[in-house]
Amino acid sequence: MRTHHIALTLIAAATAVLGLTACNPQTTDTGKPTAPGTPAASVPATAGSGSSSATKKTATLPHLVGKGLQSAQDEAQAAGFYSLKSHDALGRDRLQALDRNWKVCSQTPAAGAGIDTGTAIDFGAVKLEETCPAADAPAPKPAGDTMPDFVGQGMKAVRGALPSNASITVKDALQGRMVLQESNWKVCAQDPKAGTALSGQPVSFTVAKTEESCP
Repeated sequence: MRTHHIALTLIAAATAVLGLTACNPQTTDTGKPTAPGTPAASVPATAGSGSSSATKKTATLPHLVGKGLQSAQDEAQAAGFYSLKSHDALGRDRLQALDRNWKVCSQTPAAGAGIDTGTAIDFGAVKLEETCPAADAPAPKPAGDTMPDFVGQGMKAVRGALPSNASITVKDALQGRMVLQESNWKVCAQDPKAGTALSGQPVSFTVAKTEESCP
């Protein structure tokens, strides 16, 4: 009988504890009560609980004009700038395949302090044996409804300014040579002439090497 009485007492105590727990509302980790049955995940986080937004990083961009293109790129990266690009300063649309064979004529933006390290740095470059222009040569004007004046401009850049479906013929104006690498040639004459309406007709050019004089 004594054992049975003790067991009944323990069961009654446990029932009372469970009843008190059921009556109390749920609380979040902040100690604030929520409505009964509200999942903990639905409780909004307190202000400032997330990570702070990243701030921009700035650094000093060195003056890199006059240096070899590869050296300029290495120095820019050492200063914290990794978004680097380059272009042909003579407007001939040549690729800087071997950076060590090119030198820097211009840089955008210019050297200075407090520049965002995410800024794209663009180098205007020419080959080592070439002379830097006073200013970057402009790219050929894209052809629209009329034929632009392409005389004197690099043949590769001119081809890029014409519609992709244009029928184009290119011939050597001096010796009948094959024009294999158009970035090394310039336009001496064109047909149709500048100002002519373009309506899908074939386009032809006579060209000479960049260092040669047109006939």
